[in-house]
Parts: sequence; structure tokens; C-alpha cells
Amino acid sequence: MKSLMLTAVALAASTLTLTAYAQSTAAPVDPNVFVNQFEATFGKFEGYRRSGAKGICAMGEFVGSADARALSTSSAFSGNPIPVVMRFSVGGANPKVADNGKSQRNMALQFNLPGGEQWQMGNISAPVFGASSPQQFLGRLASLQPDPVTKMADPAKVKAFADANPEVLLQGKYFASQPVPASFGSLNYWGVHAFGFTNAAGAKQFGKWVFEPAGGVKGLSDDEAKAKGPSFLFDDLRERVKQGNVAFTFNLELAQPGDRIDSATVPLPEGRKKVNMGMLKVTSVSADAAGDCLTITYNPMVLPKGVEPSADPMIAARAAPYVIGLSRRLTEGAKQQ
Repeated sequence: MKSLMLTAVALAASTLTLTAYAQSTAAPVDPNVFVNQFEATFGKFEGYRRSGAKGICAMGEFVGSADARALSTSSAFSGNPIPVVMRFSVGGANPKVADNGKSQRNMALQFNLPGGEQWQMGNISAPVFGASSPQQFLGRLASLQPDPVTKMADPAKVKAFADANPEVLLQGKYFASQPVPASFGSLNYWGVHAFGFTNAAGAKQFGKWVFEPAGGVKGLSDDEAKAKGPSFLFDDLRERVKQGNVAFTFNLELAQPGDRIDSATVPLPEGRKKVNMGMLKVTSVSADAAGDCLTITYNPMVLPKGVEPSADPMIAARAAPYVIGLSRRLTEGAKQQ
């Protein structure tokens, strides 16, 4: 069974690589090189996801709105309850990273739609990504790779790359400006990429989405964060979900003509109209490291009818590295969902 799964993963990787290459006008980045560089920069923790290693699986339910149905024919917005396989995680490759740092949080989703259709997405706790293209992302990772002797990145290399690519600093500056999140359930999660939504009349609207907590955004003071345990987010999520207190509004910010929609480092201008696409509720959380998330890559190219990617090169470029990371985890013996 395991060998069959790995074979399927390998075939999927080759197919997704071709897809990513076909949609990129720049020289393609070998997805194996991508994953290797990620491991070289952030460390290799066998059996864990290469990004968002410390995570937990949950189940949810989404109900789309009438306004969403006016924008897209996707069955996700039918108004009927849609089961969702969710994964909350702390950014980075270290599965033992502490929860009380000013770093990225993730909420990955798989909508299990009628007829076997799926919609996968990865959402992060910043309105921008750390690079605008796979080539830039690879360069940023290489500049941060620790020296084997000092175990630290070369400050000159880091500065030189950042000076030439100032947008790679935007995400880090955002995290530094924000408090440590009080909960996985009290945080905004942005899609950062633009997608197109097509309705029954054939009209297409591009936009970028954000999942906003129904109970509002809440952060911790520096003293409160220091007093928290190293895995407080996970215990907190379980308790909040038991009380039925974790839900998010799926809001789509509508792009206007002239807006930049091909870069994950450029958010839409402030004040763009938001459409409430529906409500996502977390209904249960895995009691341990098990769950249905194990083999889900949360590939943003897995889209339903009625939703399509923009020309943002980072969307397609994520697919093949995600599958390669899954293959490595399964070979090593996956240790967490």
C-alpha cells in the first residue's frame, strides 16, 4: 500500500511540475532543488512537513452565502453545509518551535465538495507572502542558509539579497509589528494570491480573500506571551472548539481594473469592497497527532469549477514541492498529520 501511494505521489509530482513550468514565464525552479534548499536553510526534521511542521488537524463546516453564489458557480457556495478538513500550524520547519513567538500561523483548508470535487487552499496570518516568484523565493532561502561553521546566515549575503529584492522583507516587518496571537481562532488568515470567480452568466471577478475570526482579532501583550506554555495554541484551540467558539467569515476583497493581482507581495489597495462568501466553523480538533490531514498537501491549484488561479507565478509553483515534501515524509515515516 505504501509503495503504491509513493508511486502515485511521484506521478503527481511530475504532472504538477509540468503545470508549474507551463504557467511560469521565467526559468523554472526544479522542485527538488526547492525542497532541498528549504531543508538546508531551516533544517531537516524527518517525517514532518517541510513548512508548518508543528500543526494539528481539525474538521470544520462551511456554508456559502447568496452573495457568493452571485459571484461563482462553485458548489462550495451552494448554501448547503460543506465538510472541511482543516490544519492549523505554526510557521517554520521545526516541529518543536514555541507558540509564543511573533511568527507565521497557518490555516490550511480542504473543502470536500459534492461529486468528489475538492478545493484546497493555504492561508497565512499576513496579507503578503515572502516572495513574488519562485525564483525570488529560492534566492531568499539561499541567502538565509546558515554557514556550516558559524551556524548563522552570512549577514552580507542576507543584506545584499534584501537590498536587491526589498519586497522579501515585507512579511517579516508585518509580523514584527503584530502581537503574538492569543489563539489560532482569533487571527486573520489571508489567501495572499488572487483568484478569479466566474458566475452563471460567465462574468469573472478577481479578488483576494481573508478569513476573519467571528469573535474578532485578539493578541497577547509581551508579558502574557512570555507566560504562555510552548504549545498553548493547541490546547487553547481544543478548548475553544469544545465551547463552539471558533468560526471565520470568508471575505473576498474585489479587485478593480488596474489592481496588481499577479503578485503575493502586493495586497489589494485598502478600501476595496468585501463580499461575505460564507461562514466557516471549526467543529472538532484531533486529540493527538492523528487526523485526516496526513496526506493532504493543501495545493492551491486544486480548485473547483467556478474558481480559477490568477497569473501569480507562486500559485502553480507551490504544487510540485508540496508533493515532493509529502513523498519524503511518507518515506521517512510521517510523524504528524
